Amino acid sequence: MDVRKRAKVNQAGSSLGILPPGSSGERCNSSKRTEPARIREGVFPLGRSGSFSGSYLPRRWPWQRCVSTAAGLFLAVLLAVAQAWCVNAIHENLLWFSQLTEVEREISFRTECGLYYSYYKQMLQAPSIQEGLSELIHDNLTESKRTINLLQRMNIYQEVFLSVLYRLLPLQAYLEPVYFYIYTVFSLQAVYVIALYLTAWLLAGSWLAGLLTGVWYILNRVDTTRVEFTISLRENWSLPFFALQVTAITCYLRPQLSALQQKVMVWLMYVTTCCFCLTWQFNQFILLVQALIVYILDIVDLLTTTQVTTLYLVQVSGLLSVWLLQFCNSMILGSLVLSFIVAALFIRHCQPDLKTGGLLVRLAKVLLHSILVLLLAFIINSLTKKALQLRSDEHIFKFIKSKFALWPTRDFDASLYLCEEAFGLLPLDTLERLAGTLLLYPYVPTVLLLSGMLAVAVLHNLRPKGGWEEEKRTAAGGHVDAFRPDVAYNLLHSVLYGLLAFSTMRMKYIWTGHMCAVAAYGVCGTDLWTLLLKALRCNTKVLLRFIRYAVPVLMIGWLYYKFWPKLMEELSELREFYDPDTVELMTWIRLCKVVKNCVPEEILLICGLQIKLQVFKECGPPDRRCSSRPMSCTFGHLYHTMRVRTVPPVTQRQATFLRLHKLFLTVNV
Repeated sequence: MDVRKRAKVNQAGSSLGILPPGSSGERCNSSKRTEPARIREGVFPLGRSGSFSGSYLPRRWPWQRCVSTAAGLFLAVLLAVAQAWCVNAIHENLLWFSQLTEVEREISFRTECGLYYSYYKQMLQAPSIQEGLSELIHDNLTESKRTINLLQRMNIYQEVFLSVLYRLLPLQAYLEPVYFYIYTVFSLQAVYVIALYLTAWLLAGSWLAGLLTGVWYILNRVDTTRVEFTISLRENWSLPFFALQVTAITCYLRPQLSALQQKVMVWLMYVTTCCFCLTWQFNQFILLVQALIVYILDIVDLLTTTQVTTLYLVQVSGLLSVWLLQFCNSMILGSLVLSFIVAALFIRHCQPDLKTGGLLVRLAKVLLHSILVLLLAFIINSLTKKALQLRSDEHIFKFIKSKFALWPTRDFDASLYLCEEAFGLLPLDTLERLAGTLLLYPYVPTVLLLSGMLAVAVLHNLRPKGGWEEEKRTAAGGHVDAFRPDVAYNLLHSVLYGLLAFSTMRMKYIWTGHMCAVAAYGVCGTDLWTLLLKALRCNTKVLLRFIRYAVPVLMIGWLYYKFWPKLMEELSELREFYDPDTVELMTWIRLCKVVKNCVPEEILLICGLQIKLQVFKECGPPDRRCSSRPMSCTFGHLYHTMRVRTVPPVTQRQATFLRLHKLFLTVNV
């Protein structure tokens, strides 16, 4: 597929009252972890954020808080709509999508996106919803000579849900099915922006942080999303729900939540976890990193027992719910994250005295505890895979070993991942682009300062509590305020997923969005400015308020001055879809009467002599979308049987080429 410039044509219409964790004299005491105190009636979960040295912000009257809340929510919706409109406009300008034929529109769905869209189309073309579901459950077109359950094999519940929704809603006369599909994906981008906005708001205590987060996300669109040209990609469906889950976790870890608010946050975490796991096949690996974050916060005594258990159980219940929805998919039971959570909870129960003793004793206990958890997790995972006879994800571990030079491999699938640019290291020009929008400059010092403060808080938590020396340090003014658990979670979230992004470029889209929220917290929060003003010995209430409001406003003004003309120029650049060779190929496959059983993948290798080999990679298996013939192979590399089938032996491949040569001679190709 290619795009080219087209001539322009005249188209006729073508701060919230956030309570500080340390306000009202109710700081979280790191020397004694207690359950979060209940908030008194009339206080919103969103409120002013306090600093580690105490909040300097005066209390607002109720009407001021309501006005500020309404203004912040209005700006959140405005930024979300702007992001959805931008990606839709860029998608239209890039392909001239509204003027394409149906075949051209389907070809424009690149990589496996076309395969996923075909199931949405299949559900709409079915006589009824029940028959459409039955065809997906007993599918014999995706894999030739095999009947598989697509709802179990692939993450396509979103296509099923959209097709059912399109059938039930009175939209057929006003909106084409393909537009309903792409508009839904673009709307999820709006949800993504709102989730990041609320996360930054909760952390910093000012909706200016959310505003700065949304602006950064839109301006760094190249590194935060690729939805405009990979619409059906699974990550475009799942990452908005993952961002909502992070927002719910951030709110849940704030102190002074009432029992009702905690229950609401737990249910929100569960629902968003289910949606995230149901829409992306890599969910188990992303949740494994999140489980490691919870584990780290637990062993350093930054979370209560109830919070740790709740977060673990939310992950487990979400995965098991998806396991049931995917017809008892054995890959979920064999996932490493489930084994790790079971091991962590079991060892935690068997080692109740983990948080007792002196500093060296506790460090030794933490080390022993971690070794036992990892060892038991690998044992449980190995036994589970052996019992269920799972080999589907072995190529991923081979890829990881080869990537970090831990183990040489000649495995084809692992080598294929190593050769793919998306699974390589993060290019350095990504950091240059992030620095160009002023995102990297506040992010780096924020992470470094918070890491130092977290290290101090961890050492303080690991020391023996009580005693004469502790009282002496407190009396001398050397008391260390508790590190906010919501800030600690988001810090580790950003650091670990940042390391994942640096190791695998495709995973940068998980990191860069959250990076905007962390950087905005550093600019608009009181914590880091308080430390800086204390170091300069000019820590006053007036100066603190002035800086934390003036700096983000100046940054937003500078970003508007520099990038608004560039954004308008990008939105006004008109191109069009142009790939006549692939369109001709699709038409030939659809009309071909000779190939009755299936069109194997090697047909595109031969056709690549005339067009290009990239056709199969960009457009996906054309016969699945443009005809009703079964495919001899798919993108299903997550399953061992399909990997073996997709990469046949050399002798078998030679026989296939000979058979195709005779076929082409028959049809005069």
